[in-house]
Amino acid sequence: MLFQVSVFRNTMDGQSRKHRILMVSDFFFPNFGGVESHIYYLSQCLLKLRHKVVVMTHAYGKRSGVRYVTDGLKVYYVPWRPFLMQNTLPTLFMTFPIIRTILIREKISVVHGHQAFSTMCHEALMHARTMGYKFTLADIDQAICVSHTSKENTVLR
Repeated sequence: MLFQVSVFRNTMDGQSRKHRILMVSDFFFPNFGGVESHIYYLSQCLLKLRHKVVVMTHAYGKRSGVRYVTDGLKVYYVPWRPFLMQNTLPTLFMTFPIIRTILIREKISVVHGHQAFSTMCHEALMHARTMGYKFTLADIDQAICVSHTSKENTVLR
């Protein structure tokens, strides 16, 4: 399930507004899975539409720091280690400095969180809210669900 999605509105002159999108999840390559593939391919499609896309995830083994992958997709492998099922330990306030730095440095306009069980996703969205970004399911423009059951559960929440 995807949490934060912005509507791509047209500007006054009819041109599409280009966004700077931060994809955040505990789940990304080099691991393989549905969420990892979805984030990668969605990012590639958005890059082809000439949006700037940046991914933020935790370190994987020795893979830490900033890396570039296909078509200029920038990935921040922040130096946090997963503790259970590829999720990082919830820290609340200790994550704020790095998230704030990425949001400001990359001039992010949309924070797009992935996976309901991603600690990093929820912390990034919480910190983005303190900086004026919209928040998970409270005041978002749209939500995408992967099934009717997921939609029903999201509406109930």
